[in-house]
Amino acid sequence: MTKVTVGLDERSYQIYIDTGTLSQLGELCRQSSLKGRVAIVTNPVVSALYLARTKTSLESAGYRVTVIEIPDGEEYKCSATLEIIYDRLIEAEFDRSSLLVALGGGVIGDITGYAAATFLRGVPFVQVPTTLLSQVDSSVGGKTGINHRLGKNLIGAFYQPRLVLIDLDTLDTLPEREYHSGLAEVLKYGIVLERGFFEFISGRVEAIRQRDKAVLRQIVATSCRIKADVVEKDEKEGGLRVVLNYGHTIGHAVETLAGYGALRHGEAVAIGIAQAARLSESKGFSTSCDCKKITDLLESLGFSIEMPDFSLDEYLRIICHDKKKRDDGVNFIFNQGIGDFVIENVADLRSLLEIARL
Repeated sequence: MTKVTVGLDERSYQIYIDTGTLSQLGELCRQSSLKGRVAIVTNPVVSALYLARTKTSLESAGYRVTVIEIPDGEEYKCSATLEIIYDRLIEAEFDRSSLLVALGGGVIGDITGYAAATFLRGVPFVQVPTTLLSQVDSSVGGKTGINHRLGKNLIGAFYQPRLVLIDLDTLDTLPEREYHSGLAEVLKYGIVLERGFFEFISGRVEAIRQRDKAVLRQIVATSCRIKADVVEKDEKEGGLRVVLNYGHTIGHAVETLAGYGALRHGEAVAIGIAQAARLSESKGFSTSCDCKKITDLLESLGFSIEMPDFSLDEYLRIICHDKKKRDDGVNFIFNQGIGDFVIENVADLRSLLEIARL
């Protein structure tokens, strides 16, 4: 089993990566000194595939398990769904020693983590991500939250899981569009933090398309290791961690304007990455060759990278509500070549978006 440590002093935890790991969840929870009752939060799609195995593992380790199913889809990452989770926990008389298990993709992980952070002022939770996007990004680092109609992830908390269990076999049943969506977050790490990882991905496009397990193990482990390094240095996004928002300022605006669920998160981020690469070239931080390598790789992985046809004012409205907006502008992440980055405060958002839409 591959292990990656997120080192945060007393809140440190392990990320376990392997095939067939769902059957080990109960044992790993016991090893992490997690006690009390367990609520598995999932959705009907994941439940049909992996709930029985997950529940059996926990029960075999002596846990009493309750299942909370919520609807599937980004549009359900909202306050109304959060209330469903609270209702079930209160009705079942869960207490502060209880444990929440997030079994599913990014939506399940984000909303379960936020429920754990806020229920009885905080109960432990475990991430069991079943999509590529959640395995390489959202399950690691403690960002939890829900969406608001005016913007994505505007309501939330930094709240670390007690462990992350990644079973690569769950990627076998992932629909093509969901699998493909996760690749944008993978690519982000290489573009702004590790050129060698970008080159590794570039040289294995076909193996990635075929979901080669050896390649996926390395991709997931490397992504987790890079993110863990950043989170250890800046857990609550006071500085360095903002680099992980590369492509997300424009990507979140695209996702919000399209309507939650119309575009997958990774599809919107891919558009944001392409625009960030073009902006980086226009500002002299990278070359036309760098930009072409990035956009060519996005397209070879199957992404559409052109901006949807919403008005400039609509894009401005959403970005001005984004959580990355500050009083004096937006901290925008540019790639410096491939493998490095520049963070620059952009006060003139209109000019920025006019360039991005070229």
